[in-house]
Amino acid sequence: MKWNFDKAHSELVLKVKHMMISNVTGTFDEFDVALESEDESFKNTNVNLVAQAASIQTRNTQRDEHLRSGDFLETEKFPEITFISEGADLHSGKIKGELTIKDVTKEVELDVDFGGINKDPWGNQKAGFSIEGKISRQDFGLTWNTVLESGGVMVSDIIRLSAELQFAQEV
Repeated sequence: MKWNFDKAHSELVLKVKHMMISNVTGTFDEFDVALESEDESFKNTNVNLVAQAASIQTRNTQRDEHLRSGDFLETEKFPEITFISEGADLHSGKIKGELTIKDVTKEVELDVDFGGINKDPWGNQKAGFSIEGKISRQDFGLTWNTVLESGGVMVSDIIRLSAELQFAQEV
C-alpha cells in the first residue's frame, strides 16, 4: 500500500544547544518521504526520507550559510540527507533506520508516535506520525566548534530531531 507524502501538513525540524544556554531551531524547507506499507497496520513499512541539505533555515542568513559550508553540512558536495528504514513497525513506538549525513551512514533509533488514520472532508484516507530522537553530530563528521570563555562550547554535540509527517493513501 503506497502513501503519498502531504508536505503541506508536514515538517522536519532540528534543535541544537547554542552556547550551552539556549536552543537554535532549524527547519528543512525541501524534503520528501516515500512510505509503503503492507496495510493500514503499518507493521511492515518501508520509509525513505530525503532532505535537501541546502534548504536548512534558522531565520539567520549568516548562520544558515555557515551550516551549508564545509564546517557543517558541506551542501555543495553532499546535497542530500537521507533516512531509510525497511520493514519498520510504526506501531512499536520505535523506528530504526540508516541516517546518512555528509556521506556518513549510521543506524539510528527514533521514537515514533502513530497519530492514527482519518478521512479528510474529500474522502481521502490520511495517516499521521510524530517522530523524535537525538543524534551525535560528531558521529556524522559535523565537528566544528569553538570553546567559550566559560569553558563550554558554542554548539552542543547533541542534535534533537523531530518530524511531523502526514500521508494520503494512494488510490
